[in-house]
Amino acid sequence: MYSRTSLIARGAAAALLAASAALAAPAHAAQRDKAFFEQVTGDWQGPGEIVAGKYKGTKFNCNLSGDTGPAKGAGIQLDGHCRVGVFKQPMSALITKTGATYKGKFLDGADGKGLDVTSGTVSGNKIVVGINRQKLNGAMVARLLDDNTMNITISVKVGEQMVPVIGMSLNRAVDNVAVGSIK
Repeated sequence: MYSRTSLIARGAAAALLAASAALAAPAHAAQRDKAFFEQVTGDWQGPGEIVAGKYKGTKFNCNLSGDTGPAKGAGIQLDGHCRVGVFKQPMSALITKTGATYKGKFLDGADGKGLDVTSGTVSGNKIVVGINRQKLNGAMVARLLDDNTMNITISVKVGEQMVPVIGMSLNRAVDNVAVGSIK
């Protein structure tokens, strides 16, 4: 199937794509989307874990940076990496609003080694985004808990059920350098 690092990389990047659109609403969606994307611009880091499947219990850590500029409108581009032990997987993602839904990809999309974002619905501070890669269908749910915390769950469809396989909790990377003056 897929290697542990590859599964984590795909899941983490896809989850962050979903998280980038968490606060959009139908009325004034473009303005709200743009405002939210600007909220998630910056550096994010945090742990995750594979919670089901062959690699259940595997823990990883991601460092990502979001920028709205390359998305041209409502959207975001994410770049960075996720690490499992000594293995480091580059991450990249681009998500944009297309009509009333979301489209995008991370890594090189489903035609390569990544996933495609095929749909999306937003409600309040949560987004559910459809993901696809060949015969794999699933969803990412991202919830912005506050300005500095995002929880992300990635689930895949097994039969008629959605089974959670990856969970992440990302925090905004804040510079803790003390600033002061010398008298």
